This record gives sequence, C-alpha cells and structure tokens, in this order.
Amino acid sequence: MGSVTAATDLARPDDVAAALERTGYLADAGLASAAFLALRMGRPLFCEGEPGTGKTALAQALAEVLGAPLVRLQCHEGIDAAQALYDWDFPRQLLHLRTMEAAATASGSELDADAVEASLYDRRFLLARPVLEALQTTPSVLLIDEVDRADDEFEAFLLEVLAENSVTIPEIGVVRAETPPLVVLTSNRTREVHDALKRRCLYLWLEHPDLVREIAILKARMPHLSDELAEQVARAVQRLRGLDLLKPPGVAETLDWAAALELIGARHLDLESATATLGAVLKYREDADRARDALDALLAS
Repeated sequence: MGSVTAATDLARPDDVAAALERTGYLADAGLASAAFLALRMGRPLFCEGEPGTGKTALAQALAEVLGAPLVRLQCHEGIDAAQALYDWDFPRQLLHLRTMEAAATASGSELDADAVEASLYDRRFLLARPVLEALQTTPSVLLIDEVDRADDEFEAFLLEVLAENSVTIPEIGVVRAETPPLVVLTSNRTREVHDALKRRCLYLWLEHPDLVREIAILKARMPHLSDELAEQVARAVQRLRGLDLLKPPGVAETLDWAAALELIGARHLDLESATATLGAVLKYREDADRARDALDALLAS
C-alpha cells in the first residue's frame, strides 16, 4: 500500500523513534526501523506479541505522529466483510421513500421504480464501516486489531483490500483510496494467521519492555512519579511476568499500578501498598493469589 505523508521529516528510523517518543511511545531500534520501513515502502505493518506489549498503542502513536485520524477495526469471532466495509442507513432510506411517495400522491404522479431505487442507494445513505472509512479518509491510519480472532474468510477479504486499496460497492461502483492508509494489523497469536496475509506485510514481534525501558515509559507517561517509585513498580512488574500467571501484566497495567499507588498516597511500593492496589495490575483471582504468596520476593530490592 502507498505510504501516508508525515507532517515531520521522517528520513531515518531515528527520526521515527524521536517522533514516537514525543507522543509518549518509547520505541527500540527494531520497532522504529519497522515503522520507518512501513512508511517508506508503503506496506502494512503486522505486529504480533503477547497482550500488553504495545501493539495497539503503536498504531495510536503513529497516527499522532502523522497527524492522521486513527480508524480502528476491532476483529472478533464471526466478523464479516459487511461489518468492516459498509451498510445502508435503512431508517433514512425508508423515510426518504415515504417522502417520495407522499410527494407523488400530492402531485398525482406515479413513482418511477428505477429512479426510486437509484435514489435510495445514494452515497448520502451509505454508512461507512472502518475499512471503507479509512479508504475514503486521506491520509489515515487503519488499525486492524486482533486479526487472529477473525476467520479464514475474513483474512481473504483483508488480503484483497490490502492488495487493491479499493472496494466495490455494487450499487455505487469502485471506491479507491486517493492516498492509501498506513495499515497496522495486530495479533495476540491465539491462532496462526495465514502466510498469504503475512506476506503482504512487514512483520514485527513485540516483547514486553526490559526494566530500563519500562522505567523510562513510566517517567515519560507520568513525569511527576518519583524515580524510586517508578523503579520499584517496574521491577515488581518484571518479576510478576516471571511467575506462571494466566495473564502477565502489560505496560498498560504497569501504568495503572503506578497511578493507583499515587492516588492512595504511596511513596514506596511496600507490602501494604502493593496488597491494596494489586487489582490494578492483575485481573484474575488465581494470578492475584499467586502474587500475594510471592510478594516478599517481588518487592525485594
């Protein structure tokens, strides 16, 4: 797909990293290079990794960098092309039809069936769903989130759209993007996405950040957080990820935990404050129980 034009001069991966950092998204060299190549080569970026590694946030940050609207398609089991493309505004069509019938009755004329049908399938009655909206918006960033939740048929549909940058609406014709959107696809790897779709994309595997980068993320997003508390929270989250949890915490949970600690007035992460705020970072009872059993080790300096 063709690239969108950035408001800033993104001539190198370092420029992309710096631009992302200004939005609060701290990218490592590999991520910045992948985003740079997606922009320059006009290719979709396929981001795969565990939940909470920053895949969706990357699309949001890229949209901010480019000064482009973010259009999000949330995939789910059973999603089909109609939910991604368009629908017709049936209530408005019905109102329009009744208005035409009333006008014809008042004038004593007969309705022309072909003219009525043509007027009902006018662009003003078209409801654009995310894919069509992104193709019609120049420029834009299209986030296809959790594509691994969709089925094979939907993948085939996406493959066609990504290849053509256009969709065909039988009643209207072909709608083609003037400037193709930057497309970011994400997958939590609940199933393997087909190779045909991946081949259309640049691939990026996202890991949880290391300790140094997680501290930096906390400080970037929460500049008033003390250095000590930022390090304690990041270190504890890193250790939580080493436990056998049902859902290891992502960066969003790290930020939530730090915010919760600030709200209760905690200056340090100790046994009392950690116990009181554990629900901000762990979302399963079994995980919370496992963490409570290991809190002494988690909080060790």
